[in-house]
Amino acid sequence: MGTQQAATKTIEIKLAHSPDSDDAFMFYALATNRVKAAGIKFTHVLSDIESLNQAADRETYDVTAISFSAYAYLRDKYILLDCGASFGEGYGPIVVSTRPMKRQDLAGIRLGVPGLRTSAYLTMRLYEPNFEAVPIPFDQIIDAVRAGTVDAGLLIHEGQLLFPQLGLQKVVDLGQWWQEKTKLPLPLGGNAIRRALGPELSRRVARAIRESVAYGLEHRAEALEYAMQFARDMDPEIADKFVGMYVNRWTLGYGERGRLAVQELLDRGFHAGLIPGPATAEFLDELPK
Repeated sequence: MGTQQAATKTIEIKLAHSPDSDDAFMFYALATNRVKAAGIKFTHVLSDIESLNQAADRETYDVTAISFSAYAYLRDKYILLDCGASFGEGYGPIVVSTRPMKRQDLAGIRLGVPGLRTSAYLTMRLYEPNFEAVPIPFDQIIDAVRAGTVDAGLLIHEGQLLFPQLGLQKVVDLGQWWQEKTKLPLPLGGNAIRRALGPELSRRVARAIRESVAYGLEHRAEALEYAMQFARDMDPEIADKFVGMYVNRWTLGYGERGRLAVQELLDRGFHAGLIPGPATAEFLDELPK
């Protein structure tokens, strides 16, 4: 009888993240049951970040990776977790082209972007407001630039490391620009949880995610080996570098500076008329116990 009761108490949590080596690294311990949460069964769903931003509108997933810029549209439905985020500290999304370009050359161009709710797109609009955005799946942007379908492309994920060997030239690193402008890391994506789950269950879920991130960082070699399945034919050295860029001290906890950076991005986006607001970044661990 006790076993039956325990079985009925298991709650399924749909956990969605992007099919990238850095996200796979973070969730390795949960996906392989190295970390478990009593009474919770995690079902992992993999989808690109812009699709996750759109799905969050419908509250499709209980916990989901979202772009911080998308949080401005979702804050009544989701609250941010304090772990599992990706920040670029002096690096971030990169604009590339087949020819040398200066900042003034970007005005009016056709730019391939990975989605209109991504933090990369918002940061690009803050950097240069005047361009024609052409949404393209993130892993097809390099091909579009090389084919001349667009004048330049905004690269996220591993494209930020691969473009030089494909004959493309960097126009600007938005993470570097952001840091020079704000003295803060560039907040790109974080994890959010449905408010409807309530604080008690949400805290249990958050604890398991934090333990998973910590396990990956403490068992880097095995977590990296697992993450290589999601590295889209990346050279192991490149994959290691990429994971190191986006799974680091910021991933375990934002800290005051990280939270400040998220708020700065939301404030700048709102004041520029690019996202709704004013949006206050609200974190689960700030809710009263």
